[in-house]
Amino acid sequence: MKRTAFNEIHKNLGGKLVEFAGYEMPIEYSGIKDEHMTVRQTVGVFDVSHMGEFWVKGPNALDLVNKITSNDPRNLKPGHAQYSCFPNGEGGIVDDLLVYHYEPEKYMLVVNASNIDKDWDWIVSQNDVGAELENASDNISQLAIQGPKATETLQKLTNINLSEIKFYTFTTGKFAGVSDVIISATGYTGAGGFELYFRNDVAEKIWKAIFEAGAEFGIKPIGLAARDTLRLEMGYCLYGNDIDDTTSPIEAGLGWITKFNHERSFVDREFLMMQKKEGVTRRLRGFILLERGIPRHDYELLNSEGSVIGNVTSGTMSPVLGKGIGMGYVAKEYSAFGTQIYVKIRNKTIPAEIVKLPFI
Repeated sequence: MKRTAFNEIHKNLGGKLVEFAGYEMPIEYSGIKDEHMTVRQTVGVFDVSHMGEFWVKGPNALDLVNKITSNDPRNLKPGHAQYSCFPNGEGGIVDDLLVYHYEPEKYMLVVNASNIDKDWDWIVSQNDVGAELENASDNISQLAIQGPKATETLQKLTNINLSEIKFYTFTTGKFAGVSDVIISATGYTGAGGFELYFRNDVAEKIWKAIFEAGAEFGIKPIGLAARDTLRLEMGYCLYGNDIDDTTSPIEAGLGWITKFNHERSFVDREFLMMQKKEGVTRRLRGFILLERGIPRHDYELLNSEGSVIGNVTSGTMSPVLGKGIGMGYVAKEYSAFGTQIYVKIRNKTIPAEIVKLPFI
């Protein structure tokens, strides 16, 4: 099992460590609900150093990124980031990712931990334009500092005006006395905040500085379980649950990151264009349970006659709403907001309503 640069810290703090995507990672510390509400109300810190980082460099870097991603990276200025996905050539998704335009002729692709090797092999196989590739995943640590007090906490540690870093932009500079730290605002919780990317050898120094700066706000370390409930309240997709090699970005409601403008050529363009024009037979939708219960991954979704119309891809008890919430693919006839469906939970069928995302 791989370990991040924060592994000893997690153990000393009493974090419950589990195997996740080949890494020993903290799933929780003080409890999922407590950690979840800490991020919604004050500030929490996630170790997300298991994520993968690839550099794409050289005069042909943009050509490769444009070919392999669904969004249009030609619109990105240096200092800007975008959410995107890798279409897999068969109508599905290799992975979802963030594309950072770091500087002219240099891009950083941030991918899911569970897909690092798969994504790397895919990018290499598609690189027929001679772009320079570097897998820096093992050399970069990443922390996500999220919550309404994140800016106040981090501002103590840098001269960079953090309030000027707008959503989906980033800057590189000095933080906690460390140079060349990437400070980004892409967020996966909907609670505001930043992600920091830096060298492994300064990881403990940066962690310590952040926790000292956030002490007055009751800053806490947050595990991956609360990260999952936080992203689900926002209706953000999780690879392996809500999207995978069998789901298209159009079905998943990711048409907004699938750009056909300027006749750009990219993997699966024709197929995805056809889906956009002709429609799809199923859609990823959010739903709220109307009675007590917790929807779980792979539970069946039913219509009023008891026929299967889809399945749950993600589900939890929302700590903010106090209700069971979930996402799942449903047949398009049942995808209109306000439609009543049913979730099969063991031997019961619990009524639920299709709702517009996010949940909160």
